[in-house]
Amino acid sequence: MPSSVILNIAYNKAISVLTIKFVSGKAYEYLNVPESIYQNLKSASSKGSYFNLHIKHSYVFRKLNATDTDRNMNRVRR
Repeated sequence: MPSSVILNIAYNKAISVLTIKFVSGKAYEYLNVPESIYQNLKSASSKGSYFNLHIKHSYVFRKLNATDTDRNMNRVRR
């Protein structure tokens, strides 16, 4: 289901990194995220709500610049 907040999500299973690009254009990497959290986010009826409840304040993150975002979104599973 499309999200009004999240534009795209990707997950790198090898290093447990979840990459989220928001409709605002900002993108972040969330570190040490279990694959189950990624799967639950993908299938959530409200991705924004799931993100706020289970990811936003639970994982270390870093903001990505445009180059990092494009590279990460193209390399990992969506």
